[in-house]
Amino acid sequence: MFQAAPLTMTDKPSLYRDLAGMARGLLDGERDLVANAANLSALLFTSLPDVNWAGFYFVREGDELVLGPFQGRPACVRIARGRGVCGTAVATARTQLVPDVYAFPGHIACDAASRSELVVPLVRDGRVLGVIDLDSPSPARFDADDQAGIEALAALFISGCDWP
Repeated sequence: MFQAAPLTMTDKPSLYRDLAGMARGLLDGERDLVANAANLSALLFTSLPDVNWAGFYFVREGDELVLGPFQGRPACVRIARGRGVCGTAVATARTQLVPDVYAFPGHIACDAASRSELVVPLVRDGRVLGVIDLDSPSPARFDADDQAGIEALAALFISGCDWP
């Protein structure tokens, strides 16, 4: 049985190396997209301090993002490409590191308690398939170390799943 170990923020590169090891364990032998997204969102939510939402949105017909597995409060179900932080990550195919969501033009407030956000696009063969989205109630919660760590986890997730 898998068990998440408590992690500390004193050394973020080490924290994300540990998280990557746990993610490999969760993904090992399982290729189902939904199952892996569910477990990875739970791992992120329970392992990262000061995070109030962790989950996935997947690109569906018409370039619309549709809510996938997540942990946290109920969320927006559909987000248009280019709208909000998640839609911008899809439109630009670039990670969005937002220290203050209220300063982000067009921010969608699914949870008014969220103050900062990190959204990493899931890109395979040049195509954006979705995003990993992390929210925090603290301003400027995420930094370059978090970005690098979540981008590495996104790469593990992409390679560990069968995609439609």
